[in-house]
Amino acid sequence: MLPLLSHQQTLEPVYLAYLDALEQSEYSGDIDKRYSARLVQATDNSVYQFLPQAVLYPKNQQDIQIALTLAATDAFRSVTFSARGGGTGTNGQSLTHGLILDVSRYMTRVLEVNAEQGWVRVEAGVVKDALNDALRPHGFFFSPDLSTSNRATIGGMINTDASGAGSLVYGKTSDHVLALRSVLIDGSVLDTHPLDAGLLCNPDNISDNPLGQKLISAVAAVCREKRTQIENQFPKLNRFLTGYDLKHVWNDNLTQFDLSRILTGSEGTLAVITEAKLNLTPLPTERAMVNIKYDSFQSALRHAPSLVAARATVVETVDSKVLNLAREDIVWHSVSDLIQEVPGKVIDGLNMVEFAGDTVEVEQKLASLEAVLTEQISKGECGVLGYQVTQDKPSIEKIYGMRKKAVGLLGATKGRRKPIAFAEDTAVPPEKLADYIMEFRAVLDGHNLQYGMFGHVDAGVLHVRPALDMCDVEDEKLLRVISDQVAALTLKYGGLMWGEHGKGVRGEYGPSVFGDELYGVLQDIKGLFDPDNRLNPGKLVAPKLTGALYYDIDSAKRGKFDRQIPIEVRDAFPDVMNCNGNGLCFNYSSYSPMCPSFKVTGDRVQSPKGRAGLMREWLRLLEAEGVDVNALAKAKPLGLLQRVQNTLNAQRDYDYSHEVMESLKGCLACKACSGQCPVKVDVPKFRAQFFNIYYQRYLRPAKDYLVAGIEDSLPLMAAAPRLTNFAAQNPLSQWVIKKAIGYVDAPALSVPTLKQRLDGHASRGYDLAALQAIPEEARSQFVLVVQDPFNSFYDSGLVLRFIQLIEKLGLKPVLLPYKPNGKPTHIKGFLDKFAKTAQSSADFLNQVHKLGMPMVGIDPALVLCYRDEYREVLGANRGHFEVKLANEWLLNVIKDLPAKAPQDKQYTWFSHCTESTAKPNTANEWTKIFAHFGAKLTAVNLGCCGMAGTYGHEAENHERSKALFEMSWQQTLAKIEQPQVLVSGYSCRTQVKRFAGYKPKHPLEALLELANIYTQTT
Repeated sequence: MLPLLSHQQTLEPVYLAYLDALEQSEYSGDIDKRYSARLVQATDNSVYQFLPQAVLYPKNQQDIQIALTLAATDAFRSVTFSARGGGTGTNGQSLTHGLILDVSRYMTRVLEVNAEQGWVRVEAGVVKDALNDALRPHGFFFSPDLSTSNRATIGGMINTDASGAGSLVYGKTSDHVLALRSVLIDGSVLDTHPLDAGLLCNPDNISDNPLGQKLISAVAAVCREKRTQIENQFPKLNRFLTGYDLKHVWNDNLTQFDLSRILTGSEGTLAVITEAKLNLTPLPTERAMVNIKYDSFQSALRHAPSLVAARATVVETVDSKVLNLAREDIVWHSVSDLIQEVPGKVIDGLNMVEFAGDTVEVEQKLASLEAVLTEQISKGECGVLGYQVTQDKPSIEKIYGMRKKAVGLLGATKGRRKPIAFAEDTAVPPEKLADYIMEFRAVLDGHNLQYGMFGHVDAGVLHVRPALDMCDVEDEKLLRVISDQVAALTLKYGGLMWGEHGKGVRGEYGPSVFGDELYGVLQDIKGLFDPDNRLNPGKLVAPKLTGALYYDIDSAKRGKFDRQIPIEVRDAFPDVMNCNGNGLCFNYSSYSPMCPSFKVTGDRVQSPKGRAGLMREWLRLLEAEGVDVNALAKAKPLGLLQRVQNTLNAQRDYDYSHEVMESLKGCLACKACSGQCPVKVDVPKFRAQFFNIYYQRYLRPAKDYLVAGIEDSLPLMAAAPRLTNFAAQNPLSQWVIKKAIGYVDAPALSVPTLKQRLDGHASRGYDLAALQAIPEEARSQFVLVVQDPFNSFYDSGLVLRFIQLIEKLGLKPVLLPYKPNGKPTHIKGFLDKFAKTAQSSADFLNQVHKLGMPMVGIDPALVLCYRDEYREVLGANRGHFEVKLANEWLLNVIKDLPAKAPQDKQYTWFSHCTESTAKPNTANEWTKIFAHFGAKLTAVNLGCCGMAGTYGHEAENHERSKALFEMSWQQTLAKIEQPQVLVSGYSCRTQVKRFAGYKPKHPLEALLELANIYTQTT
């Protein structure tokens, strides 16, 4: 049976005492000591895993001051801190065994925009893309780019001196920092900005903070004294990220000093940055992108310098591995027309070249490059196979979207070995990049490793991710060998190992880069700021006489814990194990479908990454208890009395399973993660697996039985719909249902019912033998309508109108008998019942499939369940039946129908989360269909509506469901006239009716209206 699980990772006494004292202080932020919260913050986008003591979410700078001031007292001088933003580090940058200071939850304000002077002042937790959303109306943007821009924070960018595409033109983050406000280790506040050298003579002129005066004076003096060594030792690179930027604290002529340059790139080891004043870049008036295709990756690399010489703003390169992974991802539908195949050729490399600026300048550069490329193609030079140009800004953003997703896409590589980050942001002089990469590849080939490559060839930075299995001890050892080899190789080419993502645990390579003398300077600076080594200790450098860095390449990795899970269990939970921490599920935008539960709570525990991490630990703890999870999944529940007793004792007895349950029950089961996540982590799948096991020990809530039994009970309730509605819809019943079952706003059954609406209609009276008797050549005229429980019983008018539309199109509809789909039982983890339901429906649908007549379903979630969950649970027993979505079927139908004359009809289509992520081309399909009927359809990209099946009907979810609706749907709906709104998902239409006060049409209903209009006018 499922045992009580204890993690044994209790907080150290000094941290417990500190957190208790902090709770009693004026600190106003959140303090999270849950094991689940600690686990989620124990990983980032790297291979490392360090469990923190707790997580602090300060609401403002004063909270950080209070936290550090308290820690400066003698009782708590052993308490350590690490500031954290988006958690996108690739080398454990913000990981710690101390306390996490996470500024991403509350410190997210854009404080001031000065468009006249071209600067902005922000809090450290602002997400980079969110900042640009705020700047766009002013005609500016914050130009340093990075692939994680939709979840990376400004504070994180400053701490790693982040940069990315276009850095030769736009520079690094440090090039845009005008001033910083930071909290020092003693809790005092330090403002830093450029200072004239003359002011340094009098400490009172430079800061009103005594510690700040000492820091500024000391750093200014040592960097001036060591100026010659610094100039000689530091490589001449666009991307030379030192950690502590000794070179640029002084300007070239030593007339101006800026301590901000030391803080920028310091990875939180010197101070906690709370605010930044940043300079801005005007938005370009014109943009153009050229996608150049090559016969090899080497050709793309060697061609890049000439593209830089053409004064391109951006030159980005990807190899064939990344391209092929993109082709298999949801992202490809958006870029396939922009990167078309070259007939008879194989594209093994791609350079994406952007020109940005004023119109005349861009057009001139573009014309010049096109002429060169055309000539090179005609002569067969440089390996250029072809190119495509786009000057459409949305299309350019789609290309960048594909490139940015490359990091996560590599995690989708098949097999146990996955491309991972550890030596993937090396930088060398751009003119040496091609030769360097050839040697880099030789190193990896010598170890028989697969790898993917992409990056910023204009800056000499290429991301190389070798594929290793961190659950394999020998592969973990190989990681160290390769790291050492790559570190030496970068030095050979005049480069360095950390060209973009900061050092993190790679600080051990510092002495070989800086030399003993300058490395000693770095240690001295760390000692000045943080003498007791308490701010992100173990990273970059340690103060002198405090010992060696205690984090390095060999520090604890996720694989150390994952390998404790048996291989057969890992194989049974692939979605749990495959999450690589890329964090795309933390996308800030409320208009992105993934992940609604994270967006509405701001709690990383309520995210796909968080849930996968908690499940991995659950599997590991079960193995530690000697429990075979695969056998447990097939076990029978404990007896009722035992489950009652366990449930009553749940408040008394700690069980880690409860923390996992708390995370998973917050999931909406919208399946956006299974489509949008680069590695296709399917949370609803392992959520159902967990529910199935968890409720062997504990009682299920009553609402689960209500949801799981709805498909079976609907035909019985529909036998007397008015009586059922009266019994369920009166105020007293609704109060009882809410209090006793926890269910609210249940919809009323359709009156008249579908059976009544179609009484005597030719589509009724399904007869398999009669259908089998129809000649083969006549069967194409028939359409088999597959019922689903929600539309057939709660929106029967829609089913009727679909049947009428089929008739309008000159075809013969046949309503198939109602068969439960099973999705509600799967969502609630009744896996045995789901398997039986699925097999029964599959057997029936396979029998009907033999007729060769198209089967069409209305609700996207239910239709897609036939394709996904059925295949997962039934395997080969699913058979080969196919149920088409209405739009898929209509696309084929309109090929044989004459297009209608354009009408003055416009509609706006709102998609279903499951549909838009599993079938990303659906919007284009509906647009094409409506155009054929003479109408214009506009699709809007929104986040989740907040209903997601029955999630929004559960009382405990009501407020979150409403908040999700308000995030993106409400304001968008308010701008559109009600008759123009089309919504394909039943649950989404229910949510609109609940919170917007009207029931929107399904696209099929609008098409019927258009067909009727056409009939009347002809």
